[in-house]
Amino acid sequence: MASIEAKDFATAADEVMTPNNAKVEMVNVGGQRIMKLTAQPGWKWSTDIKPMVGTESCEAKHIGVIVEGEITCRHDDGTEITYSAGSAYAIEPGHDAWVEGDTPAVAYEFHGVWGEKG
Repeated sequence: MASIEAKDFATAADEVMTPNNAKVEMVNVGGQRIMKLTAQPGWKWSTDIKPMVGTESCEAKHIGVIVEGEITCRHDDGTEITYSAGSAYAIEPGHDAWVEGDTPAVAYEFHGVWGEKG
C-alpha cells in the first residue's frame, strides 16, 4: 500500500529557526528535509548568519527554488548571480548572499543547511 505524507510549514513544522532578519521552517517528509526560507530586506549572510556559524563564508550547498523576491549570491572566487521568483538554483559552498530590494525573499530548499553549525 502506498504511503502519503504532507506537512504544512505554518502549522506542522518540525523545527523553526529565527536568525536575524530571517525565518527558517523545516519539515521532514518522505525521509527528506525541506526548508522554507524567508529572508527580510536587508538580510545578508555575512552580517546575519556568519556570527552564528563562525566561517568566513557559507560552507553549505543549497538546492532550491525561489518563489518571491530576489537574492544575490557571490562566490569566494567573485562569480555572482541574482536569482528571483521562479528560479531554481544550486549554490556550492564558499559564498555570501543577500536580499535585493525591499521585498522579502522566500525560497524552498531541498539540500543543505542554513544558519546551522556543523
